[in-house]
Amino acid sequence: FQAAFTLLLGPFTFFNVQKTKYLQIMTSLMRWIAFILMIILALIRISRGQAEGHPSMAQLSGIRNLFGVCVYSFMCQHSLPSLITPISKKRHVNKLVLLDYILILAFYSLLSFTAIYCFRNDTLMDMYTLNFTNCEIINVAFIRYFLGLFPVFTISTNFPIIAVTLRNNWKTLFHREGGTYPWVVDRIVFPAITLVPPVLVAFCTHDLESLVGITGAYAGNGIQYLIPAFLAYCSRKDTQLVFGSGTVNKHLSPFRHTFWIVFVLFWGFSCFVFVTANIVLSESKL
Repeated sequence: FQAAFTLLLGPFTFFNVQKTKYLQIMTSLMRWIAFILMIILALIRISRGQAEGHPSMAQLSGIRNLFGVCVYSFMCQHSLPSLITPISKKRHVNKLVLLDYILILAFYSLLSFTAIYCFRNDTLMDMYTLNFTNCEIINVAFIRYFLGLFPVFTISTNFPIIAVTLRNNWKTLFHREGGTYPWVVDRIVFPAITLVPPVLVAFCTHDLESLVGITGAYAGNGIQYLIPAFLAYCSRKDTQLVFGSGTVNKHLSPFRHTFWIVFVLFWGFSCFVFVTANIVLSESKL
């Protein structure tokens, strides 16, 4: 199955993916349907008195995996440009963005809390949708297969787009001023270094929980805290150079003081130390 996935979707890394409007609409529609189905099915099981979950108040050992989950939740940030750009009058953009995040938070909260009360902790699978493939809640085969294959659908549509984006980021990272890359480097090397690592990782491990925990603990820390803090600092400096120091931005954030940038950097470093210590202590116990 992994070989089939690589052969079918891997070649997209060597080309450009354009006009993805309908592909994105279809993916979003499938996400909505899957989320709503899982929430409703879990609520039905809870209402029937068949709930098995008895979660504890907190588990410090889960902090590492919490970061991994937060990274995927943080991915909703990627939709902000496509939400804001088409709006011609941005006077109420803050309220619209707030409404968008409230909606995202509501869905994540419903999905998480119905899951932890519906299923026992030791029976919850790393891929949550798989809990509904062999469950007595629903007897409709189509819904079982749809939820079971839902990750395949979303990954199949997102993988080419993300791979092409990463490939272009590689080109930008190694960009040479006034120069072009040889054909082999441009069309073979950059796509290959984009495609090969995820295929090797998928081949070497099936432990999705540890994988999400490690990537979230380090890469996620940079994506969520460090990179946005540096971007905010550099963009403010660039804005002062372009527009002058006396220009007033009508859309200033309540967190516009430099203290917040320092605080986020300190928080990111603290999380890095804390998660590393947690990983070392967990491995030493094993």
